[in-house]
Parts: sequence; C-alpha cells; structure tokens
Amino acid sequence: MINLCSRISLFLLGLLLLTPTFASSTEASPIYIGLDADMSSGAALSGLSIQRGALIAIDEINAAGGVLGRPLELVTRDHRGNPARGKDNIIELAEITDLVAIIGGLHTPVAMAELEIIHEKKVVYLGAWAAGTPVVRNKYDPNYVFRVSVRDEFAAEFLLKQAQLDKHLSPCLLLENTGWGRSNKKGFDQAAKKLALKIGDTQWFNWGVKTFSIPFQQFMEKNCDVILLVANANEGAAVVKSMLALPLKQRLPIISHWGITGGDFVALVGQEFPDLELSFLQTYSFFKPTEEKVVAKFTEKYFQKFSTANKIEDIVAPVGSAHAYDIVHLLSRAIKQAGVTERSDIRTALENLDRYDGLIRKYDPPFTKNRHDALDIADFTLARFNDAGAIVPVESDE
Repeated sequence: MINLCSRISLFLLGLLLLTPTFASSTEASPIYIGLDADMSSGAALSGLSIQRGALIAIDEINAAGGVLGRPLELVTRDHRGNPARGKDNIIELAEITDLVAIIGGLHTPVAMAELEIIHEKKVVYLGAWAAGTPVVRNKYDPNYVFRVSVRDEFAAEFLLKQAQLDKHLSPCLLLENTGWGRSNKKGFDQAAKKLALKIGDTQWFNWGVKTFSIPFQQFMEKNCDVILLVANANEGAAVVKSMLALPLKQRLPIISHWGITGGDFVALVGQEFPDLELSFLQTYSFFKPTEEKVVAKFTEKYFQKFSTANKIEDIVAPVGSAHAYDIVHLLSRAIKQAGVTERSDIRTALENLDRYDGLIRKYDPPFTKNRHDALDIADFTLARFNDAGAIVPVESDE
C-alpha cells in the first residue's frame, strides 16, 4: 500500500505536471483582430474580399506559431454601409479583451463617423478600402488610424493624369454627395490646379439614384469629353446604364474611382458593359503581380481555402484581399515589435516598423510618425472589366 506521505507526494507531483498544461492553455488564448465592413449590402463583395485576405494572412501567421506564442483570430461585424451601425460595431469590438486592432472596409462616410469612437477607445484602426483623405489626415493626436489603401488626394491626381494621357481636354466630375465625394472634389480641385487643367463641370448625386439623364445633359452643354466618376457599385451601374441608353455618338468615356468594384457591378449592369469605354483605378492586379513568390503563395492558399475559386479571375474585388493580407502581416510585425497586446504600444510600433516585402509592394518603411498611408500614387494602376467580367489591367488581353 502507498502510505499517506507517498499519496501527498504523488498529489503534489500531479499538480506540478498539470501546471504547465494550464499555463500553456492560458498563453495560447487568441489575440483578436476585428473587421468592420460592409458584408451584406451594396458593397458586400468588398467586405468579403477584405475578410478573405485577412483570413489567409492569419492562417499563415498561425501556422508559423502565431504572435507572442498565441494564435490570431478574426472577429467580423457587418456595418452594411450604415455609419450608425459602424459606430456600434467599433464600440462592441473595442470592448473585446485582447482585441488589438480593427480592420475597416468601405465606406468613407462610415469610417469618418467612427473616428471619434476609435480615438476615445484608443483602438488601432487599419483602413483596407475607404479612401477619404480625412480618414487618415484627421485631427487626432496620437492618430490611431493607419491605411493600406487609396488616399483620395492621390487618386484625384491619378485620374486627372489618365484623362490627360487619353487626350481629354474637358473632363467633368460626377460625384456622390457624401464625405467621400467631397474628399474627392477637394482632391480634384487641387490636382487640376497642379496640372493646369480646367474641370468643365461638376454634378452631384445621392445614394439610390437610378437615372443620370440630367447630369449627362449638363455635361453635353459644357462640351465635356470624359467623365471622372466617384461612385460605388449600385450608383455606378446606374451611371453606366444611363450612358448606354444614349445614342452611340453621345456616349462619353468614363474613368472611375475604384468604388464600383466593391459590389457585383457586372451583374448590376448586365452583359452590355463592354460596349462602353470604362476604366477605373486599382492598386493591385493578380494578373500583373509585383512579387511573384508572394502572389504564388497567396493564390495557392486562396484557391485551397475558398472552394468557389480556382483561377485568378475568381478572386473577388481583388484589391480588398491584397490590402487586408498585407495589413494583417504588418500588424503581426507590430505586435511582435511591441512585445505586448497593449493597443497604444502597437500603435507606436506601427509607426516604427522596418522594411517589409508585402504582396502589393516593398514597404520601406510601411508607416512613419507623420505618414500613416502606406500607399501612394506610384502604386495606382488603371484597370477594366474584360468580356468575362474579370478585373484586368487596361493593357491586358486576358
């Protein structure tokens, strides 16, 4: 028989053996990343795309041991393009223990409405799509917003330059009447002055509008020869349908901001969209990758993880996935550099990251104390929809 002392010794030994298991379990609790995006309304493809890019990066990081010995986990909330719902999402996500950052999606009006709460809660916000200049160039110090996405003042100059390259002498603006549209109007005015280019006319529209015959009439009276469009998928599709309804000789080419690619634009327009000269801004194309090894790794995992995709054309709203993928990797590096999950420390680490070779570009560095936008005009390209509805570079025959 085992005497009492032996029993006590075995009991204590058992506790010692159990203790590391308990500690390991505690150390392996997740570090959470929030996603606040449009997952179900007019720009739902953008939210899905951002989510997919983030999940692929998280899988890679977790397979390599996680961050600080802990796995990353994504928590998704749907703002449906509604600023009030977005604010509620930020409040809810910010209260999650060990949530280090929130990835934000489309739209600029939602992101702008969330800025006060983001900074009240001191939660890092990583923009993956919304392009409004004041989302990042805001009044807050310290600034908790970082972005791997377009900045409108850069976009405006890029779009106007494209109009010049195409020999258009009288560009006109068609802008949605939101904070995003107003951000672009300011950018276009600044860029026009810089490029010594006169904007022929500016017309505004509200969300939900179905016809654009009146703005088009104004453009014809002003002798516009190209439309620079700032719209999301639903209204962008209505613009294209209205243009296609005009006689062939009256149709104007359209150079669009990227918002039209955040929803199922091709399905909204129908099969006639190739009959119009339409191009739009993008930051990345899987048809023309910058880093072959990185894109090969990404696409392999994308096709494995999402069963409906087996070729590049199947990557929906591709810039969202590319941005989110790089954002999560940059965030993981910031957490490692900070050595803790304190949001303020991670915010500081993001401003002080070393070079990172990402999917979109070599970030050298990604951010600084005075620059929270990781991309600039040099990263922008012009794309179009091919006959199959895939987004391809304008020079591509894919």
